Amino acid sequence: MSAQLQSISTLLNAAKDSVKADLTVKLWDGSTIDYNRTDAPNIEVVINSSDTIRQMLLKPNIATLFGLYGSGDISITDASPLQLLKATDHVSIIKFFKSYSKAKLAKALAPFVFKERAKFSPRAFLDRFQKGKRDDKAMIAFHYDVSNDFYKLFLDSGMVYSCAYFKDWDNDIDQAQIDKLDHICRKLRLKPGEQMLDVGCGWGSLACHAAEFYGVTVKGVTLSETQFALVNERIKQRGLEDKVTVELTDFRDLKERNHFDKISMIEMFEHIGADNYDSYYKNIHRMLKPGGLCLHQASTRRVTPNLADFDHPTGYQKTITKYIFPGGELDHIGRTITDFERHGFEVHDTESLREHFRLTLELWHDKLWENRVEAEELVGDELVRLWLAYFALFEVGFQRNVVNLYQTLSSKRRIGVTGPPATREDIYA
Repeated sequence: MSAQLQSISTLLNAAKDSVKADLTVKLWDGSTIDYNRTDAPNIEVVINSSDTIRQMLLKPNIATLFGLYGSGDISITDASPLQLLKATDHVSIIKFFKSYSKAKLAKALAPFVFKERAKFSPRAFLDRFQKGKRDDKAMIAFHYDVSNDFYKLFLDSGMVYSCAYFKDWDNDIDQAQIDKLDHICRKLRLKPGEQMLDVGCGWGSLACHAAEFYGVTVKGVTLSETQFALVNERIKQRGLEDKVTVELTDFRDLKERNHFDKISMIEMFEHIGADNYDSYYKNIHRMLKPGGLCLHQASTRRVTPNLADFDHPTGYQKTITKYIFPGGELDHIGRTITDFERHGFEVHDTESLREHFRLTLELWHDKLWENRVEAEELVGDELVRLWLAYFALFEVGFQRNVVNLYQTLSSKRRIGVTGPPATREDIYA
């Protein structure tokens, strides 16, 4: 056995008493190390080269693992990333490395230190993302302009790319997304003849639903060219040309003032970036009529005990911004509510949909896993692996309550009677 194989085998075997997992680690020579937490069948993880170990030991963090899985340097045999995460207690792994002798860890690392290799490329089209000055259109293109057909492989039939709403936990994703669209429209108390703005309208499902079933006139905006092309096709297919229009533009460049009765912002806030939060609220306030309602739906991170520490990016955040959402950041719900009040809004309601998003992500993951062969033909195996890992990572994050999702309903502040009815009964009638 080579020095590298002997070294890593020693390290992996030392972890047996600490790591809680139903897992088999297979090394590049075919040897295996088993971890047996329960009687469930083990999931096999294959480490395909000694350089994979080198990269993990030199930079032991989630971003490294994420990228190595995407590049194929680490593979999972006959199981999905979410199945692997459910079979492994990652906290026990962290505890092992924190308690393991630093001298022994250095000894394990030594045989791998001097080998050099070009680093993997996280995404073949990474060059499309412009570094330096923030370019929101390039960032949106990085995430959304992959392929409309790729998104069709895991989204519902209406292509709603945001948290679903499960009136019954056994509902399928199609029903849950229709119920979500209705839930938003009811919260906004949409009425025929009203003017509505849908910021970050995606493939137009909410805009079309609101126009067709609630009689409002909707303007949608998106920065994604592939979304823009498809949403216009869908508007024509549903005969809504007189009710729904979409612009390929940044919502901050719209000229309307005190114009819209209702505004929806459904999971686009995550793309804004903390430095642009004030601009976001100011522009929504400018375009909304006094007393008009806006619904803000966004994922959040659990706030830190020391607020000053919150804006320091976590390992999870660094991973996702590198591979999936460049420029993205998650707020905490306390600052969201505070910022609405700071910028002239009255907050009426805040609802957590954490468990709904956990299930949504699981369904997206499982559907993409089922369609992975077709997805690989469209966008390549590297990108499919990264997206499966992304869904799995966040499903576990929502399950463990380190991330959440909230709908916050506010109105543009005015004196006297304002906003929604006295109770919430009409939402659930």
